[in-house]
This record gives sequence, structure tokens and C-alpha cells, in this order.
Amino acid sequence: MAAVDPVRNPYSPGAGRRPAALVGRDAQLAEWDVALERVTAGRTAQPIVLYGLRGVGKTVLLAEFARRAKDRGWVVARLEARADRSLREIMGDALRGPLADLARPSAGERLRRALKTMTSFRASLEPSGAWSFGLDLSRVGGGGADTGNLEADLAKVLHDVAAAATEEGCGLAILVDEAQDVAEADLSALCAAVHTASQEGWALTVGLAGLPSLPRILAEAKSYSERLFNFHSIDNLPAPASREVLTAPAAAESITWDDDAVEHVVTQAAGYPYFLQQFGQETWNEAAGPTITLAEARVGVAKGWAALDNGFFRTRWDRATFAEQRYLRAMAEDGDTGSRSGDVAGRLGRKITSLGPIRAKLIAKGLIYAPEHGLVAYTVPGMADFIRRQPEP
Repeated sequence: MAAVDPVRNPYSPGAGRRPAALVGRDAQLAEWDVALERVTAGRTAQPIVLYGLRGVGKTVLLAEFARRAKDRGWVVARLEARADRSLREIMGDALRGPLADLARPSAGERLRRALKTMTSFRASLEPSGAWSFGLDLSRVGGGGADTGNLEADLAKVLHDVAAAATEEGCGLAILVDEAQDVAEADLSALCAAVHTASQEGWALTVGLAGLPSLPRILAEAKSYSERLFNFHSIDNLPAPASREVLTAPAAAESITWDDDAVEHVVTQAAGYPYFLQQFGQETWNEAAGPTITLAEARVGVAKGWAALDNGFFRTRWDRATFAEQRYLRAMAEDGDTGSRSGDVAGRLGRKITSLGPIRAKLIAKGLIYAPEHGLVAYTVPGMADFIRRQPEP
């Protein structure tokens, strides 16, 4: 019977939950820290794009970016893009809270201007419900971010808010998760605003995160995006980092791992951060302690796979219609490396064009993505094996 206290379990599978040991991402964190320091010193910093499969830790990194910016007193807006909401909506919502926190009777001219510009930006969506920050802004300059031209309006907002941040002795950080879901026109407007900011030296830095298709989507939105952003592929962790993910949090709780137990979990997880957390959690709950053994790790991994099948994979599979599941099943013959759309159509006995709507719906649901033209792949690793385990209808 397990004797290790489950309350002390340091492993935490979940969407965007920070692991106890955030390892293997030093390059991205160091670059972000440099960007914050450069903007604080009055210089510019290249925006960062994080791209990779679901569960590799992109959202965790964005959250850490936000934490480090907030620790420096920055104005921080975190956004999660959604296909059913415009960038104007989510940007307005994300900026309102940080600006409301700064609003006070002693607010300087730049901050008041930013508040007025912010109200005009949002007023174009809700003319009858303009925001109030509790200050009289009637005699303040600013506003004008309600033209309906998102590129111009967004640039006006980011310029004025960045200027207000400068007045407060800090900068503005914009962090956008699921950026592949931003509409192309909206993404083009964001790229244009960021481009102008870098040219004119606004106190602004930006981080975007999304699926592996994000670099291509950005290039389609603005041809100069490959020069505008610094791209980081967030991949599975190498074996040494995977071992540290498991052993460091346990050591902090005075629990050790046998070497063969660690190697079993690392091999099964294949460096995938989410799986490491899931297997680590289940193994901990199985362990008697104070040393985690190979036998306990084997049981923990088995229970971890069962939990993934019943939750992580199952929720994705169940979101697909019968026709969409047939498409996903046809892709499974190629494993997780991706499938040619023509091959999928051939296995289903259909023309590629007739499957276009199904493919589009699967992409919209976040179940697959298009790495390149004519190719589709699952957004999470291990999906092909899961589908093969499902009984044929």
C-alpha cells in the first residue's frame, strides 16, 4: 500500500499548470529577461514566438513570462485567442484590468490619455456601455481608437498604453496564447502594430504561443513576420531534463527515485512534459517511499496511460463527430508524424475536395493542424496509438 503522502505530491498534470521543476527552457526565459531589461533601458526587443504541440509547456512559459514582467512592475496583458472572438474584444478585456489598477486621482497625463484611448477602443464594440475608470477624462487628449480600422486602432492603443507604462517607470507586455486562432486580418493588424512599435521604440514587448503551424500563419498574415519575430520551437525535453523534472521535486520532499524507475518513466514519456507530470503523479501516489522503485514506476505509468486514455485523449476523441473520427482514424495509419491529405482521402474512398469541410472542422476544434500545404497532423503526440486502441464502429 502506498505510504507517500499524496498531499505532498509535487507533480501536476494540467493545462498551463507550472511544474515544480521548470527545466529545459532556459534559452527562452533568458531571452525574455533580456527583452524586459532592454525595454526598461529604453531599447527595443524582438518579440518572441513559441510554437509546438499541445502539452509541451508553451502556456506555462507564457505564464512565467507574465510573472517575470509583473515582478518588474510592468503592465501585463495576457490573452487567449478564440476563433469566435475578435482581437479587439480579447485585447480590450486583457488591458482593462491592468489599466484599472493604475487609475487613480494622481494619474499622470500619459496614463489618463491611455485610459481615454482604451475607452474609445472598446466603445466601438459597445457604444452604449463605454468603460469608466472612475476618472474625469473629458478634458484629456487621447481617444480616437474607434475608427473601425483595427490596424490603426490597435496601434493607437498599444502606443498610448506603452507611453503610460513609461510614465510609471515600466513597460507594456502583451502575451497571446493560442495565437493560431487569431483571425488572419486581426493577426495582420497585430503584426503591423508590433512592427511600428519596434521602429519607433515604444516600451513594448510581445510573446505569442501556438501550434507548430503558427510561423506559417504569421508569414501568411504579414510577409515580414519571419524578420519581425524570434521563433522558438518548444519540443519534448531531452532525457537529462526529463530526469530532473522527476527527481528534483521529489528530492525537495525527501523522496528519491531508483535509477531504473526514473529511466522507465522517462522512456515511456518520451520527453513529453505533460506525460512526465501524469506518470510522475501516478507513480508518487503508488509509492511506499522513501525510494520510488521500478515496480512502483511500472504501475504508475500503467495508471498514467489509463488516466490519459480516459481524459487527455478521450475528451479530444469524443469532441469529433463520427465522420471526423473516421478521418482521424485514417490518419492513424501514419502515426504521429503527419498524413498527406490525399492519402487520407484514398483510405476513405473520397475525393480530397469532399473532405475539406471535415478537415477544416477538425482544425477549428484543435484536434489536428496543417504543418504545411497538403499535410495534416495531430496536435498531441500519442493520438495515433490511442485511436488504434479504440474499437472499430
